[in-house]
Order: sequence, then structure tokens, then C-alpha cells
Amino acid sequence: MRVLVVEDDFTSRKILQKILGPYGEVDIAVNGLEAVQAFTQSLDDANPYDLVCMDIMMPEMDGQTALRSIRAIEKERGIVPANEAKVIMTTALDDPKNVVEAYYKGGATSYVPKPIDKHMLLHLLKNLGLVE
Repeated sequence: MRVLVVEDDFTSRKILQKILGPYGEVDIAVNGLEAVQAFTQSLDDANPYDLVCMDIMMPEMDGQTALRSIRAIEKERGIVPANEAKVIMTTALDDPKNVVEAYYKGGATSYVPKPIDKHMLLHLLKNLGLVE
């Protein structure tokens, strides 16, 4: 599994890297702009990400904007929804509006609140068919 962790907080990045590392290759981006660049490069290299874990609130470009850009890039390249990268949005915000926007407007696959619960995240990845 190829994973892109998009997180501006160092501790959250390290936690996700530690949880996901045993299941595959984990790349890091610190904001939405870097995420879109890394995602595009992965498609250019014909080595796409299977999973993107992305914080909603970040500098440069927030997670909502980055998610919409990623979905637009997939659409431009003819990637059908069934083959899109799974995108799990993470946030410390207890803000239903942001979560609803990520799901319905952005095309997020799922949502995980922070602090990240390892067992909940791995259970979600199993349900998505990304880990056994």
C-alpha cells in the first residue's frame, strides 16, 4: 500500500507514520499544496497512492481545497470513482460542517477525529480493503 500523510502537525505526522508504516510506503506532505504536488507526481510516475490521510486545517492550502483538487485531477485523468485513492480526512475540530463538506462536496472516503486512535484507524482500513 502507498500512503500519503498530509499533516502540518509534527506529532500527528509521526503517529500516522508509525501506525501506517508496517503496511506500506508512507510519504509525507506538510500542507495541501505539497499534497496536490505529491499526488500528481505519483500519477505521473504511474505509482499512485492507495490512501491519503489528510488534515482539514493546514497552512498554504487546507485539506478541503486539496481534496477537491485531488478529485479533479483524478477525473481529468479518467480515473473512475471505484479506482480513486481512498482519502481519510483527519481533524481535531469538533465541527460537523467541515466533516459534511469533506464527505459530500470533497469526495472524502471517511473521517477520523484526532487524536488518532490506532485501533479505529486500522479497523477502518480493513473495512476499506486496504489492510488485512
